[in-house]
Amino acid sequence: MVEIKNLFLKYTREYYALYDINLNIEDGEAVSFVGEDESGKTSLLRILAKLEKPTKGQVYIREIPLEKLNFRTDLQMGYVPASPVFLEKKSVYENFKYILKNWGFTESEIENKINKVIIEFAIEKIKDTKVKDLSLEEKYVLSLIRLSFRELDLLMVDNIFDKLSEPTMDVVCDLIKKMKNKKTTLIVATTKPEIAQKFAKRSIYFKNGSIVDNL
Repeated sequence: MVEIKNLFLKYTREYYALYDINLNIEDGEAVSFVGEDESGKTSLLRILAKLEKPTKGQVYIREIPLEKLNFRTDLQMGYVPASPVFLEKKSVYENFKYILKNWGFTESEIENKINKVIIEFAIEKIKDTKVKDLSLEEKYVLSLIRLSFRELDLLMVDNIFDKLSEPTMDVVCDLIKKMKNKKTTLIVATTKPEIAQKFAKRSIYFKNGSIVDNL
């Protein structure tokens, strides 16, 4: 699924956010990126999501060079960043409708899909609430619900876990596990090894922009 060779990301002459990363992740595998804040986890996720361009090195996803990869036609990818992205002045319902329309679903399909998740995840009370009026925890949950509209080939979740209460943590964990089917490759970033163990058998440790054997 993911093959990374000699990857570097340099922000300034002196500072490497990522330094000589070499990594392979199998199709359908669940892995965790574990390390302190600013250890390189988020930088690598952002590169894989094509939100950051590496300074040097090669990245392939399903043997396609990352720069040539089309997330519409080649791969269904979902990314939950630490700072959720929504149309803040629109309602939850309007945000869901916007993304489904953008993905090419018909009006009837959009209505059916939204109504289904409203019932399934008990969000009737907030469906007409503007996103700007929701808590950060609610936005994280909605980010995952929004991604659940599609079957994903690759799901990446940044370190959202430090900011969750215990009840919301349970909801988020259940959502992620539900979305991880046999074909879905899952990458979860966290500062806590105990969180990593909830999702993945293999942990990849980051320190000062490099992959290390342990923390």
